[in-house]
Amino acid sequence: MSDSSFTTLDATTMDTATAYRLLVGAVVPRPVAWITTRGKNGVVNAAPFSSYNYVAHSPPMVAVNIGSREGQLKDTARNIMETGEFVVNVATFEGMELMHGSAADYLPEESEAEALGIDLIPSERVVPPRVAISPIQMECRLEQAITLGRGLNTLYIGEVLVFHLSSSVYDGRHVDSVKMRPIARLGGPLYAELGEVHHRPQLQKPPK
Repeated sequence: MSDSSFTTLDATTMDTATAYRLLVGAVVPRPVAWITTRGKNGVVNAAPFSSYNYVAHSPPMVAVNIGSREGQLKDTARNIMETGEFVVNVATFEGMELMHGSAADYLPEESEAEALGIDLIPSERVVPPRVAISPIQMECRLEQAITLGRGLNTLYIGEVLVFHLSSSVYDGRHVDSVKMRPIARLGGPLYAELGEVHHRPQLQKPPK
């Protein structure tokens, strides 16, 4: 029995552009990983990606999907594959304009950080630096790179080696997400903040 209030589309025959448009509109809000890498040429790359989440907690792991561009790896993906290292910097309202600007196309020999004046600070366990304006930075080592679907997307899974947490959002035990003011990606040209936060008691115990 069909419901006329829904539009039903067959995803198995859908073109890439339509599938992408529907996914980024439906899977919202998406946290933004502002990733810094350093290429073999020494150039620091900084770029945001919103197909991102944590995927394991023992050890802590995060994953980001990076699509190819006209059959070529993006700078971030190429650097991760060549060096096995990257830093995930949590994107927040305070750094939104810089983060958004770093999404523009830059040549491989151009550094977004240098072009946009993004302040960087050294990492402890990996070569790529951290973004100073981000209140949480995670130094990562590549664990797996998994090609997905028709080969246009690759999922990069990194083990978090070091967490750097600003005292402005971390009390020694918990991260204050409200104070952090994280930025989320919506469909098209839109970003969002947390908005109203709803409290409900935890029904399952956190992992030990």
